[in-house]
Amino acid sequence: MSASSERPALALSPAGDGDFEALLSLRLAAMRESLERLGRFDPQRARERLSRGYQPAHTRHILRGGELVGFVVVVPRDDGWQLDHLYVHPSAQGEGIGSWVLEQVLAEADAAHQPVSVTALKHSDANRFYQRHGFELQAEGEWDWFYLRAAR
Repeated sequence: MSASSERPALALSPAGDGDFEALLSLRLAAMRESLERLGRFDPQRARERLSRGYQPAHTRHILRGGELVGFVVVVPRDDGWQLDHLYVHPSAQGEGIGSWVLEQVLAEADAAHQPVSVTALKHSDANRFYQRHGFELQAEGEWDWFYLRAAR
């Protein structure tokens, strides 16, 4: 049996207006360890950040075997696409789900000839993840690193 047939099917599905609390819970679980390491874990700040930019039209659930295990938000901008959020619940991390999702997003961006930008928390494992997928460091902020993957 191949590895792909052993893993439950992965899918992306549209999010809706009523999904905010479930997605916030996922974000908190996914970011907790990295933010605690920096002394910046603050559930209220996380709620405010996610609610400020919550746009169901640009948000998709990540489903594994029909179960919600994460979400991704890609927002079209004048200068390309912004990968605003990509979170996989810790119980589902390490299974290649994030890579699968990013491959879907990058294939869509390539088909639309759009560059993709992303911001990652300094010293988080996400930095290596994005670099492995072709993102190049563009700038550094106080807490974050800013990446770009050119249009292909």
